[in-house]
Amino acid sequence: MRPQGRILLQKKSIPTFASVDIESKADIPLLINTFYGKVRASEAIGYIFNEVHWESHLPIMYDFWESVLFHTGPYARNTMAIHKGVHQRYPLSTAHFKEWVRLFKETVDELFEGNNAEAAKQRAESIATVMQLKIL
Repeated sequence: MRPQGRILLQKKSIPTFASVDIESKADIPLLINTFYGKVRASEAIGYIFNEVHWESHLPIMYDFWESVLFHTGPYARNTMAIHKGVHQRYPLSTAHFKEWVRLFKETVDELFEGNNAEAAKQRAESIATVMQLKIL
């Protein structure tokens, strides 16, 4: 039975060699759902995400990454303030950010290849760096 208020992330068949780029907003849910499936399973950072309400969080992440990659989308939240709040509940460390980036890059590499895929990995690294500088 599915826990109420939580969305189960379905496992998708992941190609061994990606052959397509992140081409549009339509590609983002596969990336984000796969990535957060790994995050939730991670012994290093999964516990930080235990309280996330996935039904509402995932669409926010789709909008965020659409904005980051394509400069479109309705994302208009204060990401830094949100993560400062997370840091108050679960003191974050450089190791947490490294694991987040590692899992993100791994997911991108499994699913996509091309200019936007490379940009997504670079932007994830930049986001993690800025957050560490402002939070830690």
